[in-house]
Amino acid sequence: MSTLNGLPAHVLLVHAVVVLIPLTAALLILCALWRAARSRLSWLVAVLALGCLILTPITIRAGEWFENRLGNPPDVRHHADLGATMTYFAVALFVGALLVLLVHWRESRGKSFAAPIVAVLAVLAIAAGVAATWQVYRVGDSGAHAVWGDRL
Repeated sequence: MSTLNGLPAHVLLVHAVVVLIPLTAALLILCALWRAARSRLSWLVAVLALGCLILTPITIRAGEWFENRLGNPPDVRHHADLGATMTYFAVALFVGALLVLLVHWRESRGKSFAAPIVAVLAVLAIAAGVAATWQVYRVGDSGAHAVWGDRL
């Protein structure tokens, strides 16, 4: 995908990633820490994480097309290098969502994991959420500097 309505698709798609990954991460962390949230939101978090997992590589590919059109300036190259790693963070976010969903699924059937196992799974989910949010910030910041850094 290269353009949407005459605009570079990356410029439009990136807004969805910038909103969905932190939102998914926040809900994931909430579910990892609070059983009541887990019982109500686990499936939603899994669907959102899947959406992030699908949307992130599409956004990256659109960004590669846009980068080639711009001629690979150094600031854009740095942004692209950081952005290329986002798929790994989206995968981690999805795995974290699956872990929380697994805990919820077991709890809903009256077969809870032992508390230390739930704690380890929660730490992994929290780490995935924090890491994905931090990486979105880093990628977005480098993209903003590439676009606006010398213009203001």
